[in-house]
Amino acid sequence: MLFKISNLRLKIEDAENRLKAEISRKYGLKEGQINSLKIIKKALDARKKERLFFVYTVLVDIAVSEAKAKKLLEDQYVSLPEPEAEDFHNLNISLDQRVVVVGAGPAGLFAALALVKAGLPVLLLERGKPVPERVEDVKEFWEKGKLNTESNVQFGEGGAGTFSDGKLTTRTHDRRIALVYKWLIAAGAPEEIAYLAKPHIGTDRLRQVVVNLRKEILKLGGIVRFSAKVTGLMVEKGKVVGVKINGREECRASAVVLALGHSARDSFEMLLKTGVTLEPKPFAIGLRIEHPQDMINKAQYGRYAGHPKLGAADYQLVYKNNTLGRATFSFCMCPGGVVVGASSEEGGVVTNGMSYYHRDGQFANSALAVSVSPEDYPDGPLGGVKFQRQIEEKAYKMGGENYGAPAQRAVDFIEERISSFEEIANATYKPGVKASDLNELFPEYINQMLKEGLKDFDRKIPGFIERGILTGPETRTSSAVRITRDEKGMAIGFLGLFPAGEGAGYAGGIVSAAVDGIRTAEKVIDYLKKGG
Repeated sequence: MLFKISNLRLKIEDAENRLKAEISRKYGLKEGQINSLKIIKKALDARKKERLFFVYTVLVDIAVSEAKAKKLLEDQYVSLPEPEAEDFHNLNISLDQRVVVVGAGPAGLFAALALVKAGLPVLLLERGKPVPERVEDVKEFWEKGKLNTESNVQFGEGGAGTFSDGKLTTRTHDRRIALVYKWLIAAGAPEEIAYLAKPHIGTDRLRQVVVNLRKEILKLGGIVRFSAKVTGLMVEKGKVVGVKINGREECRASAVVLALGHSARDSFEMLLKTGVTLEPKPFAIGLRIEHPQDMINKAQYGRYAGHPKLGAADYQLVYKNNTLGRATFSFCMCPGGVVVGASSEEGGVVTNGMSYYHRDGQFANSALAVSVSPEDYPDGPLGGVKFQRQIEEKAYKMGGENYGAPAQRAVDFIEERISSFEEIANATYKPGVKASDLNELFPEYINQMLKEGLKDFDRKIPGFIERGILTGPETRTSSAVRITRDEKGMAIGFLGLFPAGEGAGYAGGIVSAAVDGIRTAEKVIDYLKKGG
């Protein structure tokens, strides 16, 4: 009989094959009664640095009597397993036109994959380039400061996540997450993502996974086009019947999934002019902070720092100022990674973090972000975009007007003095950094929250201020805009238009965007089943 057992603890020195013995000891079984065991969740308990544990949840097939099974299920950590996520299957829906999916980030890729698995004809349009060409464009930007505004860290196959740590953590508990992991693994992601508590793929492996997802869409009959920017919607009597591509080509569609990235600002402007309802939404803004990775390892793992089972340590920190109603928090933490240029518009500097799968770089970096809300940028639906641009353009000037980024030691930021270049020489940002006073970059309320946050985090991780190097700005933590949609998943007032993912304001990260893409595909299927 199959059981799910949680809260199984092994010392970090123990081999995982001891799990059977631990189950037998804990529940009074003989090891021979355990027919099979599969790990479905593995997390590190590092709360007590003198003794670290791995905590497991497993699926285990146990040969037991009905009475013994009933007794096992009385334990709070034993239950019957949930059914696996149901995959899509061919629905034999006949359509005159393809479903058009706009954007090949996680939401668009997974929406397109779900739709072609359901047997629907799909055309996936991406304004940027496929991964191999995109990598070359990004490399040229990092090395020479030459920006391609249609092929960069933000735009292209895989979306912004392609040049990140490839983190798959999410706060959601949606049933579709298992399906996301299943499809990622089928596309070449490591199988461990299905059970690690903090799974990641790494930018190096993610690039191939993204290409394999595209190949699967093609194999199932979908069409994928790159350098195909959607510049308008075709609307007839309140119904979206197609899209305009690159300002000249019209493409009719039975439905349109709008899976824009959070940086598709020109697309937001186009939608607003078309009459689509947009609203400003909260997001966060701040800086990147870097530390030696071995410092973070020692702070998080104590005497176990460097243990081969642990790898590079991460952290998650939050500081709240209840009087101001704001928070400062670490975001998109990249162990053993680098800070990279993520600009998508000329004359603006944007930073982001990136790690490879092995996370074996010398430095750890994270966004140090402050929450902001529409009250801070009261200039209409695109007020947040305007707010971001102002900071990015100021950073461009501070960094030398060559896409260099302003940088400063954390201790100097607090004391409002410019660091020497030698003091920030370890900053990993590409294309390069310029010593600056980052206090000049933000409004004072953001500076205040950054400083209060730094002091709070320094109490939690000693040396956080003294050894930290700041680079900025981090402005693209999430979309500053939400495309409002109804309970059927459609943009309000526009039949057949389905906003999805992070750019539409309904996700934050690879997994939640992919989940929303699948959810949106389900809405599209319901719509088409009823005749569109």
